Amino acid sequence: MSVLASGRLQIEGRMPWSSNGTFLCSVGEPVDEAGTPEAVAIYKPLRTERPLWDFPGGLYRREVAAYELAVQLGWELVPETVERTDAPLGVGSLQRFVAADFEQHYFTLLEDPRHHAGLRRMALFDVLANNADRKGGHCLVDADGGLWGIDHGLCFHPEPKLRTVIWDWAGERIDDGLLVDVARMVGSGPSDDLSRWLEPDELDALVARAERLLRIGRLPEPEHDRPYPWPLV
Repeated sequence: MSVLASGRLQIEGRMPWSSNGTFLCSVGEPVDEAGTPEAVAIYKPLRTERPLWDFPGGLYRREVAAYELAVQLGWELVPETVERTDAPLGVGSLQRFVAADFEQHYFTLLEDPRHHAGLRRMALFDVLANNADRKGGHCLVDADGGLWGIDHGLCFHPEPKLRTVIWDWAGERIDDGLLVDVARMVGSGPSDDLSRWLEPDELDALVARAERLLRIGRLPEPEHDRPYPWPLV
């Protein structure tokens, strides 16, 4: 069991500019004399979620589902995310904090061709997850150049909701290796670790989106008149 799932939690502060309550936490015991915790994580409690007209409560569950989808696909894309029922403000999601360069976001990463393969994979992930809120600031790069996607609370709606800033490869063919990963997920069906977080109609819609991608083999073009989130970053 990972430290995120079982380690002692302490809230260190509230993250700025978040529409819902989002808290920085230390996790586990100190590992040195300076008091450095075993891990640092982002905590999103159920009780601080604002009600939405088009998504039911429990957005934190979708955060966990996004991680489990990435795990099933074999894509190191979403930081480890777990449910904690014993957290200081009640049940919620706990996601490993990415020590990123926060001056970077999708639009700056796009300028470097080294990131294009990772961003294309993120675009495909968002189609599968039906991400309704892929802002530029939800694309992070760590010190090793790894790309991470965060903030997946508005995913997995059974109706088409895709809103993203990643449209630069719309209509282009999907890499064969990524299609193999998608086909493997379709063949086995959503894993038990993924299925426990979503409703049956949401799981059916996820499989239908995956099957459509396999038939078409291309990233989709915008299908409605609001394809971008707001704000963009």
